[in-house]
Amino acid sequence: MKGKTETKKYTDFSVEHIKKYLDEFRKLILKGHYSISINKNRRENTDFIETYKIDTKKEREIFLSLQYEDFCYAVDNQKEAYSNERLYIFCKEYELDNWGTKEYIEIYIKTNILQTRRGDDFLIVISFHKRNKPIKYRFK
Repeated sequence: MKGKTETKKYTDFSVEHIKKYLDEFRKLILKGHYSISINKNRRENTDFIETYKIDTKKEREIFLSLQYEDFCYAVDNQKEAYSNERLYIFCKEYELDNWGTKEYIEIYIKTNILQTRRGDDFLIVISFHKRNKPIKYRFK
C-alpha cells in the first residue's frame, strides 16, 4: 500500500484571482464544457444528485450562482500523474428539494479546469455533494 501524501491547502488567493477563475468556470458551464465525476469512487456525488433530484438545469443554476465569497481553498491534485494541477474548493448554501421538503444545504464543490488534447478548456466537478467536514471560507 502506498503512503498517503499530505494535501497542502492554499489560501493565498486574491479576490481578483478567484473572480477570474469563476469567470472562466461560468463560461465553461454556459458552453456545456463540464462534467460531474460520477463513478464508483464518487458515490457521494451520485447519492446527492439523486436525493435532491438535481437535474442539469438545477446543477447549472447552482454552479452559476457561485461567488468569490463561496471560495474556501485550493489543494494539489493527489493523483500523481496530475500533481501539477490545483483543485479549487467552494462551499455554497443552497435551497434544495428533498422529495417535497425544502432544505438549505451546504454544498461542497471541488473543481478542476484542465485542457483537452485539442487545447480546449474543460471543467471537471470532482466533488458535488453535501458538506461532510468543517470548512473555512477564504473571504467570508
